[in-house]
Order: sequence, then structure tokens, then C-alpha cells
Amino acid sequence: MGEVVSSDTWTVIAIAVGWSVTVGLVGLVIAYRVRRRSLKWAFATVAVTSVLALVAGVVGTARAMFLSQHDFGVVLLVSLVAGLVSLIFGWLVASWAVRGARAVQEAARLLGVEGTFVPPPDTAAELADLSAQLAGSSSRLSESRERERMLEASRRELVAWVSHDLRTPLAGLRAMAEALEDDMVDDPARYHTQVRETVDRMTRMVDDLFELARIQAGALQLSLESVPLAEAISEAVAISSPVAMANGIRLGGYAEPGVAVRADSHELSRMIGNLVANAIRHTPSEGRVEVTGRVSGDAVELVVSDGCGGIPEADLDRVFDVAWRGSHARTPEADAGSGLGLAIVRGIAEAHRGSVEVANSDGGCRFLVRLPAQREDSLAG
Repeated sequence: MGEVVSSDTWTVIAIAVGWSVTVGLVGLVIAYRVRRRSLKWAFATVAVTSVLALVAGVVGTARAMFLSQHDFGVVLLVSLVAGLVSLIFGWLVASWAVRGARAVQEAARLLGVEGTFVPPPDTAAELADLSAQLAGSSSRLSESRERERMLEASRRELVAWVSHDLRTPLAGLRAMAEALEDDMVDDPARYHTQVRETVDRMTRMVDDLFELARIQAGALQLSLESVPLAEAISEAVAISSPVAMANGIRLGGYAEPGVAVRADSHELSRMIGNLVANAIRHTPSEGRVEVTGRVSGDAVELVVSDGCGGIPEADLDRVFDVAWRGSHARTPEADAGSGLGLAIVRGIAEAHRGSVEVANSDGGCRFLVRLPAQREDSLAG
């Protein structure tokens, strides 16, 4: 059995605890009052409180320990020296911490000025974590600014394009209307047909503009349901077949049995229709356009292949830009389309948490749309 602690020892412990706790509470109050000041004050408060708590405990228990005046002075002197050294070291550590905090502060200030955050080196773990978070935010802000810049450039290009492409048919309509009014035409029926076709083309253009505006504003409302991919492809092929036949183009399509996507049926049909119309428009006579669908991993792949002759590599990244209608191999012509169809395709695909890409393949282009997969048999219930 160990020795029983004497009552004198308990008395010394109680006195030491009392004095130390009293000083500690005073130090806690002071630390609370200086909490908004420099970290140096916090570190200094901790160091001074620790030393004074020790000295208070020594002074308070000196008489109970029956120390001589000389011994008491020695103990007190040692405590004060040790406290002074602790205070100096605490001040140095505080200076390092403050230096790291100010480095992070300066980097944050430069983030507001230059838009880029560069994490300062040799900082404490907490400050390093904060710097990493700020660096991540800086990267996301840079990406957002770049997207905004590209979107603004796209909007300006769209405004310039709309002002041109609407002005041209409007001028034609006015000329035809004046010719009809003045009885200066030999075949009024042909003029009426041209007027109707021009109005239909402008109506489609305006519809595309509204659709694109909704997509870019994030206001595209989707009514998701299970859509059999084979039916969506069959519908798009049936609608586009007369145009393909008129241009001497072979159009076909199929999908693996039982493949379905959770999508808005109207927007899905529009996306496929835009891809097929684009393929037909740029495929020469006697060419072939094919639409296929299949499951690949956890995604449905919808592929539209054409015989357009390919797109220059420099233009591949611009295919889905607003108002892009091609160059070189795809020189814009009178029937070159609105220039909005593929931008709408990308917007619809992304709204369904999918993606779209294009690549040159076998003398033509291969548009690949990926959408989340969903088997029809899994939806039977």
C-alpha cells in the first residue's frame, strides 16, 4: 500500500490551487478583453498568466511549507527568471504566428486586387489550411470570370449576328411586299411562297433565341420521365427523312433494345433533331447520316455521324459556340442554319447532367452525347 497523503500536503495543494486558479481567472478575463487585438497580446497574456499563477502558488504556499526567508527568495527569483524566459519565448512564437497571419492577410488583399491568391510559405497548419481554401476559391473565381468573359463575348457576337441575320430577311420581305403592292411581279404566287418561307425561317430563329436565352439564364424547366431512346431516335429520323430525301441523303437510326434515359421528352427530341438537321445540312448528296444509341457503363451514348468532310481542328472547340456556322469545310451559305442549334444541343445536354462533344471520323463528323443511363426494365415498377 502506498503512503497516505498527509493533511499538510492537501493543505499545500489547496492553497496552490486557490492562488493559481485566482490568477488564471484574472488572466482569462484579460485574454477575453484583448481577443480582438494582435495575437502577440494573446500569447503574452498566456505566458504572463502562467508565470504569475506559478508565482502566486509559490507565495501562497511558502508559509505552509515553512521555507526560510532565504529559500523563499531563491524560489521566487527562480520563478521570476523562468517566467521572463517563458515570456520571451512566447513573444517570439507569437511573432511567428502574427507574421504568418499577416502574410495570409496580404495574400488575401492581393486576391482582391489581382484576382489571384498565392499561398504564403512556412505558415502554421491552420493558416496553411486557410490558404489552401482561399487558393481553391481563387481558382474557382478565375474559372467563373473566364466563363463570364466568354459568355459576354458570345453575347456580343450573338447581338451582332442577330442584327445582321434578321435585317437581311426583313429587307427581303420589304422588297417583296413593295413589289407585290406595285404589281411588278409576274408570278405573285412564287413571291407569296417566298414570303411564307422567310417568315417561317425567322420564326424558327426567334424560337431558337428564346430557347437559348432560357438555357443561358438557367430557366430551362425539365419534366423528367423515362424516355425509350429507340423511340426518340425513330421520331427524329421520321421528321427529318423528307429533308434528307430531298437532298439525296440516306438517313437511318437505331438504338439498343431496352435503353431509356430519364429526360424531358420534348427537349430530348429537340436535341436529337438539331443534331440530325445539322448533319443533313452539311452532308453532300449521296452521303449518309446515321443516329445510334447504346449504353456505355453508367451512361447512354447517342451518336450522330455524318459525311460533312470534317471540321478543321482549329474550329472543333468552337462548334458549340453561339452563332458559329463554320468556316473552310463548312462555309456559311444561305441555308447554313441559325447558328444556334448546336449551342442549344450543348445547353440541353448539360441541363440533363450530360455532355456533348464532336470529333472528325471517317470523312465526316461524329457528335457524341452522353446522358445518365436508365434501363427500361428497371422502371417497370
